Amino acid sequence: MNRPVNEEPAAVVIRPETADDHDAISSLVAAAFQSDAEAGLVDRIRASREYVPDMALVAEADGQIVGHVMISGAVIRNAAGDRRIVVLSPLATLPEYQGRGIGSSLVLAVTDVAAQRGEPLVVLEGSPAYYGRLGFEHSLTYGIEIRLPTWAPPEAAQVLRLASFDPDDPTLRGRVVYPAAFDGPE
Repeated sequence: MNRPVNEEPAAVVIRPETADDHDAISSLVAAAFQSDAEAGLVDRIRASREYVPDMALVAEADGQIVGHVMISGAVIRNAAGDRRIVVLSPLATLPEYQGRGIGSSLVLAVTDVAAQRGEPLVVLEGSPAYYGRLGFEHSLTYGIEIRLPTWAPPEAAQVLRLASFDPDDPTLRGRVVYPAAFDGPE
């Protein structure tokens, strides 16, 4: 799954993260968000049963980790019960590498992995302008409620429907419930 992305000044390779990458990932996530909170989220996800190693990818340029993305487990809850789904969070690129398409390439690569695994959809909280150009849509359009932080606009609740998405499947409608790993400090 090593997929080169032609970016200047160096070629970027997207690959699954390894244990040797964890310190570099922590540093880059903290730098990208200008906060240690999201780096802590990555660590909590990795330590949880919701962690999916093949859906945690890095972008590497000149031997340096310059981007990271994770998709992990969550559920949609409705009257019929809980249905396992996946959530994309977080996505990070080193500040000096932002604006070069690395984040978009990571999102496309990790959602391809999710599709190959047979996942019906990916949910996230994020910029509608950014993620909309990558195929994400407002989640409420599909009956999926994502409780957002007070600072986020309603359109930040988004979903990407993958090949196995069945619009008639009632278990794919309801409220997204994040796993405990997301309950850490904000």
